[in-house]
Amino acid sequence: MAIVDRVRELVIPVVEAESADLYDVEHNGGVLRVLVDADGGIGIDEIKRISRALSRRLDEEDPMPGRYTLEVSSPGLERPLRTPDHFRCAVGEDVKIKTMPTVDGARRLSGTLVSADDGGFDLQTDKGRCRLRYEEVSKARTVFVWGPGPEPGRGHRGDSPNSSREGSPDTREVPAS
Repeated sequence: MAIVDRVRELVIPVVEAESADLYDVEHNGGVLRVLVDADGGIGIDEIKRISRALSRRLDEEDPMPGRYTLEVSSPGLERPLRTPDHFRCAVGEDVKIKTMPTVDGARRLSGTLVSADDGGFDLQTDKGRCRLRYEEVSKARTVFVWGPGPEPGRGHRGDSPNSSREGSPDTREVPAS
């Protein structure tokens, strides 16, 4: 059994006991990265608790030979997409895809993930819709799109000293002198 698979088995019950979900496990050289998430996002306090619990569990079971650094974090706003479940959860989101060198056409694609199943996914790009199999992808991630900001020179409603937070005129009474 691969190290990542063994670690995944050990990590899942610990993460679930903290009311979180395991997003991914990565092992690169001397770094073991465990990505966790929860409905509504995950905070630093939850990550600290999970990190301590995972550290104890991994010390007890010793699933990896040699020394390594454990990193526990959230997958972030721009999440890596590596499994069919990752792709299914990202349907409707903007994504960036890098294909394998053996795939005909553009190597870098951007668009909206339209659908995903066990065999692959559909991507809507500005040039049309395309279907890719997971084995044709070398790298994929979601893309966080920032919403429109205020126009230059304009603040948010309620930022004026003559208006209240709701954007209506200030109606405070001024005492007579």
